[in-house]
Amino acid sequence: MKLILLLTLCAPMVQPQGRATPNPEAAANLPAQKIGPRDLIMVQVYGSPELSRSVRVGADGMLRLPMLKQRIKGEGMMPNDLEVMVAQALEEEGLIVDPMVTITVAEYSSRPISVAGAVKEPLTFQASAPVTLLEAITRAGGLTPVAGSEILVSKTQTGSGGQPTSLMQRVSVKALIEGTDPEANLRLSGGEEVRVPEAGKVFVVGNVKRPGAFPVEDGAETSVLRMLARAEGLAPFAGKLAYIYRREASGSKNEIPIEINKIMLRKAPDAPLLANDVLYIPDNRNGRLGLAILEKLLLFGGTAGATALVYGSR
Repeated sequence: MKLILLLTLCAPMVQPQGRATPNPEAAANLPAQKIGPRDLIMVQVYGSPELSRSVRVGADGMLRLPMLKQRIKGEGMMPNDLEVMVAQALEEEGLIVDPMVTITVAEYSSRPISVAGAVKEPLTFQASAPVTLLEAITRAGGLTPVAGSEILVSKTQTGSGGQPTSLMQRVSVKALIEGTDPEANLRLSGGEEVRVPEAGKVFVVGNVKRPGAFPVEDGAETSVLRMLARAEGLAPFAGKLAYIYRREASGSKNEIPIEINKIMLRKAPDAPLLANDVLYIPDNRNGRLGLAILEKLLLFGGTAGATALVYGSR
């Protein structure tokens, strides 16, 4: 009776020999995604620690394990599919019978997402898990005040015939921020370039009270009177004739004279302005500056160059 009781108590302590039970917390694993070039993975062969190691996928997408004679294609494989391939290779080469292999991803290096342009902190980060466009913009510190009305998201993909093709999507900033269009918040998985172009500007220079470069929203109409209002009006010695300098799509330069005094008195229609136009109000006592000098001064920067024009023309 005592012998039976002793065997009963000891029974839970006896475990059948065989495969070791894997511990999923033994190695940190990033969210499972397809493996790409230069990703760092951990190969664990249970019961054979000498075969376990960390290895980085080659730039050609091949996985080279020192214990194997053959190379295994790692690019485009899910970790669980790669586990099967490594286990088969270990058994085929006679290294271990009925191996149990676990592959975890230690570091993704094949999924960069770059965010550049009119953001506060341009950066490139690895998409260890899918992220949304809004999350990517947030990681870059958000948009700057000079951001335009669109965000450009481009990604290179393999097209027909195996040739790389670039696909670009335009996303409305307003729809993304306000959440009016759920499809605007694109899902990014790595390999995307996010660019935020600056809004177009109109440069108001010469004899105005606050010269500068003023942003123009895409598709929004603006005019001479609107820009003069933002420049706080004409300075005391402003001339009666002003000029709009405009670069045409063909690359040619166009000079458009306007009678600024008549526009101010409502005796002439207001003149429309386009992004990148230069509105120049010369001094009424001296000759005006040419477009070449204007462009050189504007290289100082929107406000600094515009201010230099005021003092240079007096």
